[in-house]
Amino acid sequence: MTHRVDAVRADAAQADAAPHVPGPPAGSLPAGRLVMVDIPGPTLDGDTAAHLRRRGIRSVCLFGKNVQSEEQLRALCADLRGVMGEDALIALDHEGGAILRPDFWPFAPSAMALGAADDPDLTRRSSEALARQLRAVGINWNFAPVLDVNVNPANPVIADRAFGGQVPLVTRHGRAALAGHDAAGVAACVKHFPGHGDTSLDSHLALPSVTRSRAELDRTEFAPFRELLPVTPAVMTAHVVYPALDPHAPATLSRAVLTDVLRGEWGFTGVIVTDSMGMKAIDDHYGRGEAGVLAVQAGADLVMALGRREAQEQTLDALASALADGRLDAAQVQASAARLSALARRYPARADAALDLQADAPLFARAWAQALTAYRDPVAPAPGSRVRLVAPRRVTRENVSEASVDAATLASELAGVYRVDLTAFDDPAQLDWDALRADGIPVMLATTGRHRHPALRGAQPDLHLALYNPYAALDVDAPAVLTFGFRPEARAALLAWLRGEAGTPGRLPFGT
Repeated sequence: MTHRVDAVRADAAQADAAPHVPGPPAGSLPAGRLVMVDIPGPTLDGDTAAHLRRRGIRSVCLFGKNVQSEEQLRALCADLRGVMGEDALIALDHEGGAILRPDFWPFAPSAMALGAADDPDLTRRSSEALARQLRAVGINWNFAPVLDVNVNPANPVIADRAFGGQVPLVTRHGRAALAGHDAAGVAACVKHFPGHGDTSLDSHLALPSVTRSRAELDRTEFAPFRELLPVTPAVMTAHVVYPALDPHAPATLSRAVLTDVLRGEWGFTGVIVTDSMGMKAIDDHYGRGEAGVLAVQAGADLVMALGRREAQEQTLDALASALADGRLDAAQVQASAARLSALARRYPARADAALDLQADAPLFARAWAQALTAYRDPVAPAPGSRVRLVAPRRVTRENVSEASVDAATLASELAGVYRVDLTAFDDPAQLDWDALRADGIPVMLATTGRHRHPALRGAQPDLHLALYNPYAALDVDAPAVLTFGFRPEARAALLAWLRGEAGTPGRLPFGT
């Protein structure tokens, strides 16, 4: 890794080692220094700007609601930096695949696509290009890469967001992704510590638990995080309970996890940021304000207080009260402020409008093509022949993932290769597979959603096009081609294979 991460860690380590260095007492620090918020829309309105100034907030996370165009996004980031100052941290979930908010740049591959291609140099270059997109507009913090080892095929929220299901694979591509971000001048943030890959619940909706022993966790979930900490500027916590470490609190609120293990055992001196405290794993079990205090007491440097202004104020007020009455340790709070400042100054939120982002399109297209993976020896129907496409009529946005491709678009693209009869469905349970196969026309089933559908277990098309959740290939009783994403570049790679112009060079990045 380059000098940036080393410098951030050196500054943070100095703050940890010498909390007595003269500076403002913890009580004089605004609670906003410990809080990241979101903002309502694509411009920085006067009321929001006043809120950021009044509360001393220096960290903002952007979402799809804040994104319209490259020019608009650059102007928004400049306005945010003007309000928050040199220590501004402007973040985005820009992972690749389905987790990309801007739709005006070439689409970077998902993590699992890169795991299937299994070329660490390709991962490094793709990650650098991904991070360049953010630097072009002035975003200086990316909540990526995902270091979860996706060992649970039923995982409802990680899946293609992970590089794969094996520790060595995740570790080598995590290292490459971190190097790419650093080279582009954007702070990376590994997540979801200490590992969300063996969950069967989505922490956006519920509070998951991973019941492995400490030895099992050390071998699997913990391994990529522990190995890559020396080159990691920031870590995001998981709203997951790990009884082997703390039988009561999720990692985000657990001092045993964040301070005893991450800081103490492993010596991490970078930034610790919570995942969104608005997720139901936290919001349904703890009060917003109290949860923020618990997270800082546990060892978090920054609390992600997203959502309505009322929820932000609850967190800010609770932290201000805890700062004032001494429930938050003064030296710890000063060290957190120093770490956050060090991160922002080593990765400044300054836009570089001269970057040619379209020049990275061939790189991303090549990465998607190298990810294309065969499962159970699929054979493409002859170009020009008649086929029946069975596909979801429409797939909407779900939590962190953007809306997937619809049936009509797929049929239109396949019409460049075949004569297509389209069967679009809303509910796969209503499909009559005997009728679909009755006339002998080859049947292609496209799965395009984040979640696996029980109604498709045992379905028998002639060919399965797995265009999103790759684990859907384990449900459908058919040969499959896996793209690890639904973006146009992924579909172009699939069409090239169907035309007989390309192979399937990828390797399945998880066990069957």
